[in-house]
Amino acid sequence: MNDSVLKVGLVQQNCSPHREENIAKTIQGIEACVAQGAELVTLQELHTNIYFCQAEDVNQFDLAEAIPGPSTEEFSEVARRLRIVLVTSLFEKRAPGIYHNTAVVFEKDGSIAGTYRKMHIPDDPAFYEKFYFTPGDLGFQPIQTSVGKLGVLVCWDQWYPEAARLMAMAGAELLIYPTAIGYDPLDDQSEKDRQRNAWIISQRAHAVANGLPVVSINRVGHEPDFAGITQGIDFWGHSFVCGPQGEYLLQASGDKEENLVVEIDKKRTEDVRRIWPFFRDRRIDAYQDLTKRYL
Repeated sequence: MNDSVLKVGLVQQNCSPHREENIAKTIQGIEACVAQGAELVTLQELHTNIYFCQAEDVNQFDLAEAIPGPSTEEFSEVARRLRIVLVTSLFEKRAPGIYHNTAVVFEKDGSIAGTYRKMHIPDDPAFYEKFYFTPGDLGFQPIQTSVGKLGVLVCWDQWYPEAARLMAMAGAELLIYPTAIGYDPLDDQSEKDRQRNAWIISQRAHAVANGLPVVSINRVGHEPDFAGITQGIDFWGHSFVCGPQGEYLLQASGDKEENLVVEIDKKRTEDVRRIWPFFRDRRIDAYQDLTKRYL
C-alpha cells in the first residue's frame, strides 16, 4: 500500500427543509463513498438543512445546535462505524446570541478531531450570513487526523488567499472547502459562467500558490427562498478536487447529486514545492502592510 495516496470522497447533494431526510441521504452518500474505498469523506456547507441564510428570520436560529449535540452524535457514529475521517458542517449555537458556521472533523473512532469556525462572513442578497453567524475565533489552524493535517475552511473563506496561505504555513496537507454557492436564477448565462469560473479559478490558484491539493464540495440544485422575496438560489454544484499545480483530479456535474471518490497523492506536494519554491522566495520582510485594511 502506498501511504502517500489518500482516497477522498465528496458528497454533493440537494437539501430540503426536512432535517432527517437530509441526514439520511447524506449518510447514504457517505456509505457510497466508503464502498469506493474512501478513507476521508467531505460534506458540503450546512448539509443538515436548507440554506436558511437566503432571508433574515429570527426563527431560523432554531436550526442551530450545540457542539457536541444531536448532529455530532449522529455523524460521530457514522465515522466510527465506517472507520473514516469525516468532515461535516453545522450551524453551531455556542451561547445565547452567539452562533457560528462551524466545520467539525471526526476521527475514525468517532471522536472529534477538531473544529473550525468560518472566519469570513458574507452579507449579499440571498446570502445574509452576517445576520446569523459570529465570525470565527479559532484562527487558521489545521486539524490533525489519522489521514493527515486538514486545512478546513468554509465557503466565503475560499476567496481569500490569506486564509489558504496561513493554513499552508501551519502545515496543512490539503485544503478542504465545504461550500454553498450558486446563481441568482435571474442572471443571464454569461454572468453565471463568469461567477462559477471565478470561484474555480480562485481555489485552483490557492492550490498553485501553496503547492497543496484542494477539495471543494458544493451543494447542488434549486432551493426556494422561504421568505418568498427572491427567486431562490440555483446551487451550481461543480464540486472538484485539484492537485498542487492546480490540475483537475475530479470534477462533479453542475446539476446532479453525486458521491465521488478520488485518489490524492500527498507526496506530490513536496515534489511540486521543490520545482516551484514559492515558500522559499516569499519576501516576508516586506509584507507588513498586509495587516492593514487599505493603503
